[in-house]
Amino acid sequence: MTEPALAHATEYGRMYSRSLSEPPTVPSITTVIAQGSTSLDGWHSYMAATAVVKDPKLSAALGNPSALRSVVKDASSASERYRDAAAERGTRVHFYAEQVALRALDRPHELERAREDLAARGEHQFADRFDEWWKLYEVQPIAPEITVWNAEVGYAGTLDLVARIGGRLCLIDYKTKKTDRDGQVKPLDDKVVMQLVAGMKAQESLVDAGAGTWEPWAYGQEPLLLGVAVGQTEVRPMRANPAVLPQHWYKFCALRRVWQTSMDAVSAGRALLPVPPPPVGAHAAPGSETPIQPPAVPVSGGAN
Repeated sequence: MTEPALAHATEYGRMYSRSLSEPPTVPSITTVIAQGSTSLDGWHSYMAATAVVKDPKLSAALGNPSALRSVVKDASSASERYRDAAAERGTRVHFYAEQVALRALDRPHELERAREDLAARGEHQFADRFDEWWKLYEVQPIAPEITVWNAEVGYAGTLDLVARIGGRLCLIDYKTKKTDRDGQVKPLDDKVVMQLVAGMKAQESLVDAGAGTWEPWAYGQEPLLLGVAVGQTEVRPMRANPAVLPQHWYKFCALRRVWQTSMDAVSAGRALLPVPPPPVGAHAAPGSETPIQPPAVPVSGGAN
């Protein structure tokens, strides 16, 4: 996604402020969801091993410990490079989608520059497929990149698009996806449902970031929640199942409490303290230690 004006990178993850002049106070929707992330150790190992095998320096490095260490060092950051490249590509695709909506709303836009940025990196197919989907589904945008806030639970986030499709109000989240061997876009993760339901449960939406002006959230009454996978071969929209929304909302609220507890633990102070040796002569003589007394057991009113 693009960078919302009120989002900040902090030691506690991405957080939001109420205005440009105020510090961040609540976590972003994605930061909350990240509290439930599973281990990616296997993926990191696979990416590192693949990077070693594909490194053109590998054959020349065999038998040369110094050169091999260089190959290993490069491979160790393969997953981070892949992640960063994917994030940058996702930002470019999201920016293009935002410009398409702005043009449709007759608002200032940079659509040509957004398409050129994708084309310069050989990613123009994302824009081509997105345009086809936009036209086929007759998307009628209402609000692109709209920042929302929930003070009761304590979080904020930015929705990719509020729109009408087929007469239905829709909250939309785009996910840039690669294509599988069959030429189909890879499936969405179920976590997108948590992201969308958190957006639906917002209480306010941003009007002016500089002034810190907000208004009541106007699009939370039973909208259609759409996760839209945008790939180079197709765009595949998926609807959040209404029957599971309560469970995903409860899970999101639980993860919000996990984030708060983790932040409290970090900010409480040092978790481990050094223990110096006791002063000279402070050792008790053998057998003189005070015995540990068992806790008192309350006497019940009757026997069992």
